[in-house]
Amino acid sequence: MLTNIKYRKSLFVATAVCLSCLTMVACKKSQGLAEDPYAGGKKVLGITFISKTTDPDIVNAGATLNLMVNGLMKYKDNFKLYVNEIEAEVLNYTDSTIQFKVPLTASTGSVWVTSQDQSFFGPIVKIGGKVSVDPSFKIVNGAGRTPEGGGTTVYDAEVLPSGRFWLAGAFSSFEQKGTDALPNGGLVQTDPDGGYIITDVEFGMGVVGGSRTIYSINRITTGTHSGKYIIAGNFRSYNSRRPNRQILNNITRLNDRGRLDTVKTADMDPSGNSLVPIVNPKPEQTWKNQDTVAAFNAGVDGTVRKTFILGEQVYIVGNFQNFKRIYYPNSTYDEKVYDVTRMRQMVRVNSDGSMDSTFHYNKVTRQSAAGGNGAILDALMQADGKLILVGSFSTFNGVVANRIVRLNLDGSVDQSFNAGVGADGDVYSVRYNASTNKIVIAGSFRTFNGKASSGLALLNADGSTVSTFIGESISGGITTFAGQLNNGKIIVAGSFNKYGTYLRQGFMILEANGQLAVGYNNTGGFQGRIYDMIETTAPNGSKVVLVGDIIRFNAMLPHNVLRLIISN
Repeated sequence: MLTNIKYRKSLFVATAVCLSCLTMVACKKSQGLAEDPYAGGKKVLGITFISKTTDPDIVNAGATLNLMVNGLMKYKDNFKLYVNEIEAEVLNYTDSTIQFKVPLTASTGSVWVTSQDQSFFGPIVKIGGKVSVDPSFKIVNGAGRTPEGGGTTVYDAEVLPSGRFWLAGAFSSFEQKGTDALPNGGLVQTDPDGGYIITDVEFGMGVVGGSRTIYSINRITTGTHSGKYIIAGNFRSYNSRRPNRQILNNITRLNDRGRLDTVKTADMDPSGNSLVPIVNPKPEQTWKNQDTVAAFNAGVDGTVRKTFILGEQVYIVGNFQNFKRIYYPNSTYDEKVYDVTRMRQMVRVNSDGSMDSTFHYNKVTRQSAAGGNGAILDALMQADGKLILVGSFSTFNGVVANRIVRLNLDGSVDQSFNAGVGADGDVYSVRYNASTNKIVIAGSFRTFNGKASSGLALLNADGSTVSTFIGESISGGITTFAGQLNNGKIIVAGSFNKYGTYLRQGFMILEANGQLAVGYNNTGGFQGRIYDMIETTAPNGSKVVLVGDIIRFNAMLPHNVLRLIISN
C-alpha cells in the first residue's frame, strides 16, 4: 500500500515537471512567433494590369496593341513585357497605359510585365494568323466511350470520293451516339464538314473483342472489290457478340455500306446474311448446317498497325508472329480450325485472304524472315509498292536498320535506301507527300544518319536527308508526329515546349527549311497526340483534318478530331 502511494506521488511530481517544461517551451515559441517571418523580403511592386481583355479580341503578330496597366513609371526603363514568353517591343507607356508591338513569333497566351525579378500577369492575347480552328466543322463531342468503358482515340481517317470521312479507332461512342447495347465500335461516318451520318451505312456495333480497336482503314479503289474497305487492328468479330462469331483475327473486309463482306449464296438468315453449308457433327441441330462465312479469309495473332492495298493484294504490317486462315473443310458452326504459318510482322495476301508466298517468306524453312528486332510503329507505301517501316528496331531481317528500313517487293531489305546509320532513338511516325516527293519522320531520336536531328528529319524519296532542312533544338519533350503539307510547310506535334529559343507548346508549323513559319504559329498550347492528318484544298489555302488522342488545342477541347484552316 505504501509502495503504491509513493508511486502515485512520484507520478504527480513528474507530471508537474513536464507541464512546467511545456509551459516554458510554449512561452519561448510564442515569443519567437511574434517576430515578422517575412522580414527582409522583397517589397511587392505596385504594377497592376487593369485590362482584362484585349481590344480587338484577336490581334495579328506584328500589330500594335494598347493595354491599361498601372504603376510602370516608377520602374522606367527597368521592366520588360512578354507575350507567351516572347519579349515584345515596348513602343510607349504612361503610368496607366502601355503600347507594344506583338512579336512576329508570338503565339496565343498570357501577357505579363517583369521587373526586379517579379512578374505581373495581364489578359490572354489571342494571336490571329494563318492558322485557325475551322468554326464550320460540325463535330462537337467527338470520340468518347460508353459507360461500359474502352478507349477514345481516333487512329485513322479515310476520305471518300464524295468528300465524306470514315473515322476509325478505339472509341465506343461518337458525338454521344453510342450506347452499351449499340456502341459505335471504332467506326463512324461523317459528312465533309464532320456531321454524323448513319443513314446509308450499316456498321452495327462495329468491332468486338480484343481491344476493340481499328488502327488502319483503307478503301479499295481498283479491281473486283473496288469500293470496299479493309479494316485492321485488334478485334475478334464484327457486329456480333455471339461467342461462336469471335473468329476474326484482327483484320477483315467490309462492303461499301460497312457490312461484313461475306461469301454470297441464295440462302440467307433473317438479318440478310448469306449462309454457306458447313460440317455439322450434330445433325439434329439443323441450324448448325449453315453459317455466315467472311469472304476475306485472313488473320494474324497480334495487333495490325497498318494495311496497304496494291492492285488486288493487301499488305498487313504490325507486331504479330503468325498468319492464320480458317480451314473450313474441318470447321464447324461452333469451332474453327486454322492453318497457321509463322510470319513475323508482315504478310501479303490475295483478295480472298490467301497468303502470297513470294513476299517475306522462305519456302525452305516454310516461314518468314526474321523481321525487326523491335516493334514497327508506323509505315508507308511508296507508289512503286515498296514499304518504308519505322519503329524501335535496330535490325531487320538480320540487316542493320536503325529504326527505319525500306523493303523490296519481295520483302527483302532494300540496300539502295540511303538512310545511312538511321536514327539513334525510336521513330514514331513517317509520312510521305506526293506533291513535294519528300518523307518526314518524327520521334525521340537526337541524330539521324550521324547528324544532329532533334526528333525531326526531312528526307528525299530515296532516304537521304534534305540538306536545306536545318532544324532547331526541340526541348521539354519529344515529337510524336510530323506531316508535310502540299505547300511544303511541315506540321509538327508532340510533348515539347520549345523549338530553339521559341515557345511552342506541343504544336508548330515549319517552313521546308526547318525554320518556324512566320504567321503560322499563332495558336496556343497543344496536348495529346496526332495519329493521322488529311489535307484538302480550300480557297486561298487548305483545310487539314487531324485525328488522334487530342486533348487540347488552343484552349479548346477537340475530343480527338478537329479541322484547321491554313491560309497561304
